[in-house]
Formats: sequence, structure tokens, C-alpha cells
Amino acid sequence: MAIDTLPTGPPGQPDISYTPDPLKYASRTHRRLTTENLSRDLPPGFPSKLSSNLVWDNTDIAQRFTWTYELTPSDLDELSHALQHFKSLNKPLGYLSQATFPLDKLHEKLREISRDVHDGFGFKVVRGLPVDSLSRQDVLAMYAGLAAHVASVRGRQDHRWDGRPADVVLNHIKDLRDEVDGSVIGAPAYTNDKQVFHTDAGEVVALLCLEEAAEGGQSLVSSSWRVYNEIAATRPDLVATLARGWPTEVFEGQGDGKGWVDRPLLFYQPRTGEGEGGKKERMVIQYARRTFTGFLGLPRSPHIPPISEAQAEALDALHFLAERFALKLDFRKGDVQFVNNLSVFHAREGFRDQGGKRRHLVRLWLRDEELGWDIPEDLRGRMGKVFEGVTEEGQVWPLEPFVRSSARGKG
Repeated sequence: MAIDTLPTGPPGQPDISYTPDPLKYASRTHRRLTTENLSRDLPPGFPSKLSSNLVWDNTDIAQRFTWTYELTPSDLDELSHALQHFKSLNKPLGYLSQATFPLDKLHEKLREISRDVHDGFGFKVVRGLPVDSLSRQDVLAMYAGLAAHVASVRGRQDHRWDGRPADVVLNHIKDLRDEVDGSVIGAPAYTNDKQVFHTDAGEVVALLCLEEAAEGGQSLVSSSWRVYNEIAATRPDLVATLARGWPTEVFEGQGDGKGWVDRPLLFYQPRTGEGEGGKKERMVIQYARRTFTGFLGLPRSPHIPPISEAQAEALDALHFLAERFALKLDFRKGDVQFVNNLSVFHAREGFRDQGGKRRHLVRLWLRDEELGWDIPEDLRGRMGKVFEGVTEEGQVWPLEPFVRSSARGKG
């Protein structure tokens, strides 16, 4: 069952909603191609084609990359010993780190996974955490301890807890409509609906599967670099659209005081210099469709400027191309999925829960100080809200699901 909102928002907002409509997309594309004088040239400085392992699709990735690492019995023994060591320190979970969760043998394997995520194909799945044999707190400690060796810095996902300012570093992804009034849910993460292709707010997104759905809920990843190459080859005018400012809703008025910010969705950083002193070519797309269309309890604000018809078409182009090139991951209970949030889109299919089979993921937003990418200037404020000022003692780790402040409707 598709959950959606009627087209809402400011006067002039195009007829576009959270769930992408292929017929509306085709109609809008045809109308623009036949009635507008669209540029056939890329913006100055943008490449006609990106060449990298970060460019892949579902026709070639299986031959080029083994994306699953299965934890061995010796790995699990080492994780168990690291967990006991951390617990012996009698410290809060915010103190989990490479030092307090030592993995002498597994460390280099996890650093290689970090290199896969940052400079390889942009994602990796670690399989086999013993989620059924540990308490919830111990599972989260083992998950975060392992993740600290892939990307060492955790970011905040909510700035309030129990009515007070806080650095909430853990988020639960679960259908909560049986427990929470649906009118206050403003993000698909808390429903069983299809979640369209998007990026999150961190640099690396980690997801642990605590439980699978009874049916559906398949996780998908798609190379934004492959999507860029297709758009650059077929619709260079949309590259220019994506690289210009967009009126992006920032829920709770966390932007510049008016509830929205003006920033591009696409950023290109050319290669500079040679050797170790040079900087690698980077292309970054950052967007979440609901910030332009609204979702359920959080419709797009009527006080924000409308997006344009070109921007509406570009949003659909991103989704439908990502969908065409996507890889479906066999995401099982006990798996940890690491995704480069700057180069890979992710999504999930709709699902059905039944009995004890209730799909439940736990998310961390991470940064790696060694391998992390240079952040485009227009995104530094966004990333700063995630990572700056998070302290060990100030971290909050909810053991049970909740709806984040930025995903809560008015109720």
C-alpha cells in the first residue's frame, strides 16, 4: 500500500508528491522537451563522464565486487572479547571507540572495508552479528564498536531527548504506526511504505538489521555516479538544474531562521594535483525527496518558495535512474550495511510485518577522519549539525524506537 500526500506546499508548487509517478514524470519530460529551449551543454567545468569504481550498476557490480564480508568464528570471538573488555570499563556507550573496543586482528579487515566504502565501490555488508544471543544494549555496543573501526566519529541524529537538548546518536528504523499516532509521522522510516532513493545527513550511513520483515522490505543501493553519467549524456540541462540552488525545507526551522535553506543538490570537485598531495575527483549528490514534497504529517510548508518544473523533473530523474541501476541487497538479520552517503543512494521496498517478524533496523551516521571526503562548502553547515560538538559523555542511545524531532508532524 502506497502512503502519500496530495500535492501541497506554496503557490506554484508543481504536481509532484513523495511517491514518484512514472506517468507524471514522462508527461513532464515530454512537455519540457517540446516546449522549452533546453541547453544541450553541461555547465562549465562539469565532466561528460565520471570514471571510477564508484560508477557501477546492477549489470556489472557482481562481476567486479564482493560486497559481503561474513564474520568468521574467530572474528566473533574477538568481538565478544572486545565487548567484555568495554563492559569492564563501566563506561556509557558514548565512550565506545577503537581504543575501548579493541579488535587487534579484525581491525585491518574493517579498515579495508572503510577503504571499500570511501574509495572503492561505496558500500559493504558485514554479515553475522549475533543479535539473538545478546541483550539489546550489548548488541548495540558490539555494533557501534565494530563500526568505530570502519568510521570512528559518530554524529547526532536528533538534537533533543526527553524534552531537553541532547546528542542522540542512534536511530531506529521501524514501522511505528501501531504505536504512534500516524498524524505525527513525517518520514517513511517510521512506516512500512516504500522508501524512495535518497541520501541521509552523515558521511557514512551504517544500518544494523535486528529483525527482518515477514515479507518485502528489501534494501537497495544505487551509484549516484552512474546516475550522473546517464544524466550528463542524455539531459545535460538537468545537471545545471541540480547544481543550482534549491529551496530545501529544513524541518523544525533549523536552517537560517526561516525553515529552509537555498543550496544545490549536486556538487563537483575536480581532481587537483598529483600523487599523495593531490585531491581526488569527487562528485556529491545530497537530497531527500520529502524536503521538497513533504510526507504525511509533515507536508511541505506553504511559506517556502515552490520548486520549479525543471526541479520536479530532476527529482524524478534521480529516482527513476537510481531505480534502473540499483542493486538489491540480501539484507539479513545480523547484517551491518555501510554506505558512502556522498556517492551512493539508498532505498527500501515496502514490506509487511507479522507476528514476531517486524522489520527493525538501527542506524548510525559516521565520519572517518582518515579517509573521509572533503565536504563541499555549501554542505558544511549541514554536516556540522551532525558532527560538531558531539561529546562522549553527552551521547544518548535509545534502546527502543522513537520518532525523531525532524520527522514529527504537528499531531
